[in-house]
Amino acid sequence: MTAPGDTARDTVLGRIRDALALAPAPAAEIPRAYRVGRTLPDGERLALLTDRLVDYKARVHPCTADRTAEVIAGVLRENGARRIGVPPGLDEQWLTAYDGEVLRDSADIPAPSLDALDGVVTASAVSCAETGTIFLDGSPDQGRRALSLVPDLHVCVVDLSSVVTGVPEAVARLVPERPTTLISGPSATSDIELERVEGVHGPRTLAVVIRTDV
Repeated sequence: MTAPGDTARDTVLGRIRDALALAPAPAAEIPRAYRVGRTLPDGERLALLTDRLVDYKARVHPCTADRTAEVIAGVLRENGARRIGVPPGLDEQWLTAYDGEVLRDSADIPAPSLDALDGVVTASAVSCAETGTIFLDGSPDQGRRALSLVPDLHVCVVDLSSVVTGVPEAVARLVPERPTTLISGPSATSDIELERVEGVHGPRTLAVVIRTDV
């Protein structure tokens, strides 16, 4: 109830106090009967994921595991990347064919300075074929979120064994407590005239190296 002389602030704070004094409502039970367990053969998952990624204007490079370093080096060379950043836990064997400068990222490196890099190479946690979405979870081979968002080129390595069919299957593989970044193609937005602009909120170029025999 509003007393004479009360200000609007007093009224709002009074209503908050009254609300907090009420007994909390019982938690509602949320149904989570998602359709899970869908599977597709390797070839179909690869084709579906590739189709979605290309539709998002990502560049897809399937390869066998023994050609990982060669393909990564070729992608970096093609994009003129002479100085790249990598997460601290990235497999060193993946960079043996690259002859440029490599910066191992750490929390001590200010995020704005990552803009001086030509690109970044990371692994991935899981990918969803139906939506063409790659999930990063901050693991040592994927690094902090800024590393995959600030440089203009992101070369992301995906193992076909980590590609699932749908979103429920992908979410089931994630650890909820880990920071998750979802990537569906290069960063892009549209202005009021629907003109597509890339690289506004993240990398302008996304190259996905899919290792097909892991």
